[in-house]
Amino acid sequence: MSAEQKVPAAVPAARDAEPPLKKRALTLYGIIVFKLIKGLLCVALAVVIYHEANQDISRDWADFLQQPLVKYIFEALKIHPENKFFTLVAQNIAELTKAKVHQAALGALLLSLFPLTEGIGMMFRVPWAGWLAIGESAFFVPIEVRHLVEKFSWFVFGLTVINIIVVWYLYAYREVLFHHHRHPRRPPES
Repeated sequence: MSAEQKVPAAVPAARDAEPPLKKRALTLYGIIVFKLIKGLLCVALAVVIYHEANQDISRDWADFLQQPLVKYIFEALKIHPENKFFTLVAQNIAELTKAKVHQAALGALLLSLFPLTEGIGMMFRVPWAGWLAIGESAFFVPIEVRHLVEKFSWFVFGLTVINIIVVWYLYAYREVLFHHHRHPRRPPES
């Protein structure tokens, strides 16, 4: 046999050994972005809360309600700043101490760890991060459904639908999404 005949026979075998390219998981990327944004917002909230501990929060709350933009939004949405919710918020703010504000900041920081861990883990397609995201999203579904039964809100309804979609998508496609990096199984040798 000549050398020319051996080379073409090896090329198709090498081509067959290459794994096919996987499709991109755009929905997974959307979930990752959502989780990372959620986590970063919680971190930002923790920083703001921490820095507010040295301020007069009750005066800041009163000033916030007097802002022209806030007044305009409240008028447009037919919200009265003297209603039960805002009165309760003002009472709770008046009872805040510096230690309680620091605890709230720490709580927001700890809360940010879940979505950040999920988002970063899913970025690297780590299987436990997918399970963590499934568990966290599934945990809130019954709470949101209960809230909807007690008092319907389109915002909570939207969150519930998003959480159900996230749980379904991650669970249904977990093998494809989180096990792509494994080597394909070799056929048994005979």
